[in-house]
Amino acid sequence: MALADIAQKMQSGLDKHPLENSIKFDCGDAGAITLADGSAHLADQDADCTIKISETNLEKLIAGQLNPMTAFAMGKIKVSGDMSVALKLSQVLG
Repeated sequence: MALADIAQKMQSGLDKHPLENSIKFDCGDAGAITLADGSAHLADQDADCTIKISETNLEKLIAGQLNPMTAFAMGKIKVSGDMSVALKLSQVLG
């Protein structure tokens, strides 16, 4: 699944549960998705919270095949910035 497809799935979640804060998914060389102002952008923009994750693990996270807490504990996800914003993701991804 390409980042554009992942962003589209995230947009569906944002349409149902808009976020007040911004979140960036940094997938390294694969690119970035920033959730801001009610939209999912394929862009590397400043955000309240940045989640570093591989594109493969982001696909698994979106598909519900990767538990975010387990992934964080195992170092598959690294969070910087406002951690409380990351905790709101279950609304968008769920």
